Amino acid sequence: MEAIFQKSLGFAPWMDPRTRRLPGVIPVDESDWLIVDDAFAAQMALRERLIAEREDAVHRLSVGARAAADELYAMVLRGLPARGYEIGPRGMIRRPDGVEVRADPAQPLLTLGRLVAEDLCLMQEVPEGSEGAGEHLLGGAILCFPAGWTLAQKFGRPMMRIHKPVAKYTEDIGKRVQRLLDGIRPGIGMLRGTAHHSNAPLHNPRTEEIGRVPEGDLPFIRVERQCLFRLPESGAVVFSIHTSIILPEDLTAEQKAVLEEFPIREAA
Repeated sequence: MEAIFQKSLGFAPWMDPRTRRLPGVIPVDESDWLIVDDAFAAQMALRERLIAEREDAVHRLSVGARAAADELYAMVLRGLPARGYEIGPRGMIRRPDGVEVRADPAQPLLTLGRLVAEDLCLMQEVPEGSEGAGEHLLGGAILCFPAGWTLAQKFGRPMMRIHKPVAKYTEDIGKRVQRLLDGIRPGIGMLRGTAHHSNAPLHNPRTEEIGRVPEGDLPFIRVERQCLFRLPESGAVVFSIHTSIILPEDLTAEQKAVLEEFPIREAA
């Protein structure tokens, strides 16, 4: 699968002391949520292809999360005109790259996957009496650009189980993340980020059994800009992931200097 690179990095988590450590978050407004950058057109073309050819691998939606998916669909579509999208007749939407997409409310997550560059995950509170009660589970997702995990293994699982292979995701971190999720209120979201040296493509599904041990040279940096918003009607939390892949030489001088001071990890 071909490499798709950003030529500039709008968000570098190592630049802000608040986002350098897990679960390091800062507030984010809905108006600063979805990103259209210099790699948008190429990323969207890849998303279209993955949805057409590998729908079972990139899309899941439980019956219990359908109302949340419908709510997210309406929320995203409301904000598209302010981000350079054109809403046309008969449900046609022109993306900023000029491609037209027919909005299909019967397929809310699949439609959103063809409209925005972010992967979108719906996290729902686990009811009392069920495994993982008090946590949030993954009830639905459109996930085209996984960084070393598969939707098949994570779908329907609570947070601690989802992060089981991640050594840094300790029980203490899990409790802090859960408090964060519980504390999100409608109207203002939270933003965090991850960054690592990599040689993997955007679409990098890897099972827990295979793992993510780096192999060979790691010539670029992969950054995830992750946002969390509470849906007011369903109460579900939207976890969005915007992925950037950039060559180190394309970082700004300031980004390079701070990266030297605060190195990031290596992962395939």
